[in-house]
Amino acid sequence: MDLILLAKAVILGIVEGLTEFLPISSTGHLILVGDLLDFNDDQGKAFEVIIQFGAILAVCWEFRHKLISVVTSLKTSPLARRFVLNLVIASVPAMGLAFLFGKYIKEVLFAPIPVATAFIVGALVIFWAEHRQLHLSPSERVIHTVDDLTPLDALKVGLAQCAALIPGTSRSGATIIGGMLFGIPRVVATEFSFFLAIPVIGGATAYELLKIWNSPVTFTGAYSLAIAVGFISAFISAFICVRWLIRYVGHHNFVPFAWYRIVFGLLVLITAYTGLIAWSH
Repeated sequence: MDLILLAKAVILGIVEGLTEFLPISSTGHLILVGDLLDFNDDQGKAFEVIIQFGAILAVCWEFRHKLISVVTSLKTSPLARRFVLNLVIASVPAMGLAFLFGKYIKEVLFAPIPVATAFIVGALVIFWAEHRQLHLSPSERVIHTVDDLTPLDALKVGLAQCAALIPGTSRSGATIIGGMLFGIPRVVATEFSFFLAIPVIGGATAYELLKIWNSPVTFTGAYSLAIAVGFISAFISAFICVRWLIRYVGHHNFVPFAWYRIVFGLLVLITAYTGLIAWSH
């Protein structure tokens, strides 16, 4: 049993679960942590794709009652049909762009320095969105739950989600902050981001798994065990994070996450510039 490999799997699983649904970019953190742990080879990249399913299952479990209700009432409930339609509409833009330009984006931007830059730029957008939320007039706050969202609202969030194709931007950050900029209250934007993660990340993960299946990448017994450990770690940490974030957004804003992004991004840039850490390029 390779204990070092298992330790790396646990760390990356926890990082994936804790960062997937916060506006701080799970992809960016996985790139940086994977680089530090020297776990960024083909097997490491495949590992990161697979453990995303653990985080998605955590969301499905947390919102299982809502999801079951939507599925069972789809034929009879207009609200259920609109909910599904909104998820489809919001998913299409980013998934389409990822299909067309995903390979190019990975070749050019999946590196620590672009990620750190995106961290800082994303923080500035969060400051802007939170400032705008404070100055919304009462007449604009007509959305109280995800069931109040229209297909046009979903399209706007879907277009905002396209920014998440840049690693370090954050998919959840793009959807939540994008929704807020379009006048959707913070709590509703956050909840819709959770639901939107299911088709978007689930579809992207399934697509990446298909490519891995048809690639020469092979897994030894040790790596298979590491995948299982990482998957479980991602599920547990994501479940805790989702539960916490639901409570947090009801009474707090995302400004602390913006400051975190700035500090983290500057730390990466400074260590790269001074040579303290030999980040990959």
